[in-house]
Amino acid sequence: MTINKIKDGSTLTLALEGRLDTTTAPELEKEVRTGLDGVQQLIMDFAKLDYISSAGLRVLLSAQKLMSKQGGMKVIHVNEMVSEVFEVTGFADILDIE
Repeated sequence: MTINKIKDGSTLTLALEGRLDTTTAPELEKEVRTGLDGVQQLIMDFAKLDYISSAGLRVLLSAQKLMSKQGGMKVIHVNEMVSEVFEVTGFADILDIE
């Protein structure tokens, strides 16, 4: 998985490419834990994300909880497969998805 970071003032966009799974989730978790100082809006761009596992969902939930204290988080450009995972797991009701 590749994480492309774009910072614009207090907004940080993390554009993910590839698979967010047990192997790659720690990389995103590290980014979320260390890269959100001064960030009020976190945007997760899933335009090029092919797959998400329960490990990836856990990182998203952690990021959502963190960002609810300092601003907000939204997920954009979700493909059909990832959207289905969000629906089945109830994450569609928890996350702000555009």
